Amino acid sequence: MASLICGSLAFDTIMSFEGRFAEQILPDQLHILNVSFLVPSLRRDFGGCAGNIAYSLKALGGTPLPMATLGNDGADYLQRLQSLGISSEFVRQVSDTYTAQAMIMTDRDNNQITAFHPGAMMQAHTTRIEKRADIKLGIISPDGRDAMLQHAQQFKAADIPFVFDPGQGLPMFDGAELARFIDQASWVTVNDYEGKMLCERTGWSNAEISRKVQGLIVTLGAQGCEVWIDGEKTWVPPVTASAVVDPTGCGDAWRGALLFGLEKGWSLSQCAALGNQVGALKIAQRGPQNYSLEGVSHA
Repeated sequence: MASLICGSLAFDTIMSFEGRFAEQILPDQLHILNVSFLVPSLRRDFGGCAGNIAYSLKALGGTPLPMATLGNDGADYLQRLQSLGISSEFVRQVSDTYTAQAMIMTDRDNNQITAFHPGAMMQAHTTRIEKRADIKLGIISPDGRDAMLQHAQQFKAADIPFVFDPGQGLPMFDGAELARFIDQASWVTVNDYEGKMLCERTGWSNAEISRKVQGLIVTLGAQGCEVWIDGEKTWVPPVTASAVVDPTGCGDAWRGALLFGLEKGWSLSQCAALGNQVGALKIAQRGPQNYSLEGVSHA
């Protein structure tokens, strides 16, 4: 059983600021903001939500099919997918633009400031989802606005159950559009901040959203996560990380575990528990695709 992963492939430039953003940014001077951060360490990694989720799912033993768009500088990413044994069947390369780029700066408290250039991602909607016997599951992760809207409709039309994971793309949509995503989806996953925005824009509570889908999961970082099913909440405890090094890609690693569990027919609480394990391993390593899942219990 394969999972079609709609989202971005991107190059992440990750910088570490040894201080705290809060100590450098004066709240009463935001109208004349002009700050510079010294970042002693810098690295460039393969990233993007589709790539990160696919990496996690593949490492667990699942079958990811990323559906994404690369730019004219994307040859290295195609080779990367090949080296990992991840299919690039639904990865399209566009000649007149760059691959999406994220510039991510993290402070000592793991707060992040990100600048994102979408590049080729803005043409992701030109790739269509069609019904296919081996594709049993899907996910809509942050992508171009048109791609997210159209791929959700195409999943529904192809009768492929999917996870709606709006992530940082959530602010692009109004309440009516978000409600339509929820109506089309089988599951919804958000972090705590996104969950509050989703409730505010739709006018629905977590309990109400959970009654419209098979389940809603709200991730809470170091506090674990909430699983909402038919209006009832279950808390799934966190897994303590051996070290807190880099949060970049933790949410995507968690979602790869969610897809793996769904592929196996697990309960959402079981999926969430595995996600918490994977997230704890990821945060102990730098970069979104550099961790190992040896020792993870996923029988």
